[in-house]
Amino acid sequence: MKKIFFIPALLTLSLNTAFAQEGEKLTKQEIQETEANAEAIDTIDTRDKYTKIVLYKNFTWSYVELDRPNISDEDFQDDWDSESIHAYKDVPLSEIPEEVDLCLTDSLHSWACPKIGQVNSGFKFRRYREHKGTDIQLNTGDPIYAAFDGKVRVVREVGKAGGYGNLIVLRHANGLETYYAHLSKHLVQENDLVKAGETIGLGGSTGRSTGPHLHFETRYMGKPFDAERIFCFEKGELRDTIFTLKKHYFNINSHFGQTDKESQAASEALVHVIKSGDTLGALARKYHTTVKKLCQMNHISQTSTLRLGQRVRVR
Repeated sequence: MKKIFFIPALLTLSLNTAFAQEGEKLTKQEIQETEANAEAIDTIDTRDKYTKIVLYKNFTWSYVELDRPNISDEDFQDDWDSESIHAYKDVPLSEIPEEVDLCLTDSLHSWACPKIGQVNSGFKFRRYREHKGTDIQLNTGDPIYAAFDGKVRVVREVGKAGGYGNLIVLRHANGLETYYAHLSKHLVQENDLVKAGETIGLGGSTGRSTGPHLHFETRYMGKPFDAERIFCFEKGELRDTIFTLKKHYFNINSHFGQTDKESQAASEALVHVIKSGDTLGALARKYHTTVKKLCQMNHISQTSTLRLGQRVRVR
């Protein structure tokens, strides 16, 4: 599948928007002569990042219209909030459909892998905490790309986004939001429209981070799920054009690589956090199971030491 990246076509003339130095619209013949004889010497930004001005050596100039995201503000009206990092706080899981088909790419909407690289940590429990994203290895300063066409909902600096460090949150027209954390630099502002493949920031190690990496999250209606269900980050591939998102994917125990049956079972798992005085025998009695089953579910032995704060699956 072809990946589409944001490459400004700065030397492409638009026949409908070419103007003379005095601002008069050129005739078709004059435009053709300009294309044949003029030499571009400079490019000037405008207030609209998708419109550039090209200056030519023969003292003429023209507008260049770059491809814009095929989206409108109407796609982002639902629970739009730039003050809060996480949106849809008032939407309970019970109100989300059992499954929904999300169009990720088609003839009008492109995509890009945010960062191609080795996955260092996935969507799972990590040190007894839920790690709700995917950590992708990088070097500080590496470009980070918008995964899909969208609009910037949140931009946060270090100290204002908790462990995320420098953070960008994009809202996409299909209902998804994508999070880009631990950045060394932002290259977009809140409410900017962005195209898939556009460089929105530079990788880094800000916030709660032990080294340079991109923490990337995918959320639907504010609920996180495993981003590796959408992307193969090592190969920079989109797994499918249409993604069927199922409600049990929102559980931290549900991840890419499981069968649907395994994912459903994992999402129904009951976890107990070890407190002082807990033993395997006491847990077995409390949850009406056996020590043997507890050991099998948690890949431990009957002589294993239970640590305070440890999460033990009991069902």
